[in-house]
Amino acid sequence: MLNRFGCTALAALFVLGACAHEAEAPVADLADAAPAATTETWSVRLNDATLGQMVATTEGRTVKVDYEFRNNGRGPTMAETITLGADGLPTAWTIDGATTFGNEVHETFALDGNAASWTDTTGSSTAERTEPAIYIPQNGSPYALAIYTKALLADDDLQMPAWPAGTLSMNPTGKVITVDGEGGPIYAAAYALVGDDVDPTYFLLDGDHNLFALISPRFVIVREGYERADEQLQHLATVLSTERLESIQAETAHKYDAPLAITNVRVFDPKAKAMTAPSTVIVENGLIKSVTVGAADTAGAYVVDGQGGSLVPGLIEMHGHMGQDGALKNIAAGVTLMRDMGNDNAVLSELIGKIDAGTLAGPRVVRSGFIEGKSPFNSNNGILVTSEEEALAAVDWYADQGDYWQVKIYNSMTPAWIPAVVARAKERGLRVTGHVPAFTNANAMIEAGYQEMTHINQVMLGWVLAPEEDTRTLLRLTALQRLPQVDLDGPAVTKTLDLMVENDVAIDPTYAIHEALLLSRNGEMQAGMADYIDHMPVAVQRSAKAAWSAINSPEEDAAYKGAFNQITGTIQRMKDRGIFIVFGTDLGGALTLHRELELYQNVGFTPAEILARATYEEAEYMGLGDKLGSIEPGKYADFFLVPGNPVEDLKAIKTIRLVSKGDTVYFPSDIYPYFGIRPFTDVPSVAAPE
Repeated sequence: MLNRFGCTALAALFVLGACAHEAEAPVADLADAAPAATTETWSVRLNDATLGQMVATTEGRTVKVDYEFRNNGRGPTMAETITLGADGLPTAWTIDGATTFGNEVHETFALDGNAASWTDTTGSSTAERTEPAIYIPQNGSPYALAIYTKALLADDDLQMPAWPAGTLSMNPTGKVITVDGEGGPIYAAAYALVGDDVDPTYFLLDGDHNLFALISPRFVIVREGYERADEQLQHLATVLSTERLESIQAETAHKYDAPLAITNVRVFDPKAKAMTAPSTVIVENGLIKSVTVGAADTAGAYVVDGQGGSLVPGLIEMHGHMGQDGALKNIAAGVTLMRDMGNDNAVLSELIGKIDAGTLAGPRVVRSGFIEGKSPFNSNNGILVTSEEEALAAVDWYADQGDYWQVKIYNSMTPAWIPAVVARAKERGLRVTGHVPAFTNANAMIEAGYQEMTHINQVMLGWVLAPEEDTRTLLRLTALQRLPQVDLDGPAVTKTLDLMVENDVAIDPTYAIHEALLLSRNGEMQAGMADYIDHMPVAVQRSAKAAWSAINSPEEDAAYKGAFNQITGTIQRMKDRGIFIVFGTDLGGALTLHRELELYQNVGFTPAEILARATYEEAEYMGLGDKLGSIEPGKYADFFLVPGNPVEDLKAIKTIRLVSKGDTVYFPSDIYPYFGIRPFTDVPSVAAPE
């Protein structure tokens, strides 16, 4: 998933701030700038490793930027040329390159007098300038922060109208730090950029108001020579992000000092796969006290009139990589349980602690221990290993923690290590899932003892790749063009499915991410975002009309579309064979999980079957069915309220009025404005006890 600066989802951008008085400093007229070229370099950092660079060369009023990094064998490559007017605002901006998954970028902006025009992946547009305004590039590098900073600091209120839409603002947070490095100590102040996307971008300026760093709790882009400040900058980002989200939690989380009754509501029963008659559900101390058909005694309780709507057990996201901002968005979307499939172990532990303490909002979490082999293409989650002995030690570490359900094996692991790793995991009471490591195939991993396969493409690549082809690169995505040649009823497919059935191996297809990868096209609205896109900020609206993959010819276009049909056909055959399918996105969950669920109607699941799988059946799969997954007395009060009937029309789950997680109730329409999202429905009234 891409953010405004072309980073991967692991680089979710968080907050940094600055001294308020610094906003008053004047910005030098660029006409006085020395003609000699100057070059600045920033390092892209993740988990104490440099993944790439951003280099900006300024000569007069022209800035040329080269930006590239690689994580997990992929990342953006961008070359920009920016021309600034005497007022510091861009008069021309060109961007050429490729996004993380290879979509070609050829973006242009021009300001001729008062006539602005631009072309990006969504098409071409024009606007008339009636006041100072700044262009927000769709695929700009983080150097855009340097441009925004000069423009916004010159404005009294630190905000400015923006093209294509909205208002861009930078908010000083009052946080100032000293950072040591090769160039000597830097006095840096932190700001938050807001207005174009659902989350703020946090960055540091030095004493001269020049861009020093962009930071998040894990991902940092920092001035060259200051790479050793990673931990300091990540900590600051965590503090600032947490402060913001704790404030939102304090404003939007509701705990009641008496029982809560939801009346006049039909309850989805995942065991019967049906809605009940109109009922009353009473919650006390975070547990469901009673479910009564018809009216019930609500004396002494807070009461919400369900108005004939539906109460649905909290959804389960089976393929997440949870961060702080995403945790709250998942709650707003009715997701109360997430299976985390690999993360920074310490960061996730801290986040879970804050969620459990009630200072932050977020789903309950089932943890997966991520194990990856060290290579030029490795991912930077979990534990990296360089030998079978280290891999076994990683399994033991996860088992010793006591709060991991399984281990997840990744792309750069040496295939020869896998049988021993699987055996050790099972010996220590951990399940095993994962990608198919490079230079092997799904059949071999199933025979080695995998209990679940992660991503449908990881299974299907074994039918089209030669043994020597390296799936640590984007090949594991681009090779999907070959899928249309596969006979889904032929011996290769049948053998794999037979192995899955014989060994009781489940599948985590991540169907929706393949839809985005294979079917998104520049200028066309992605089907998965169509139902909610007009509620979103401009950056999200633009991303909804951008391709993920490079589509270089009509033949490639047809091949990718055919590949998605083959994926659908494969999932259909898996369903028909009784292979257990779990529903996860690898897209952050929340609204994307709603799309993941509705896609399974393509392979014959009914809405009721989908809801049952996404709640009780997945909870049972993870050994949690006695506490979660259905609305029954004694279970956790994890559910959400919608006006419609999702058994009749699954899209009803997209309009949520209330979410309960244990003893805390949220109204999504109170949460969404904090993220620049226009709410989808009203907030129900809560009648206090008489």
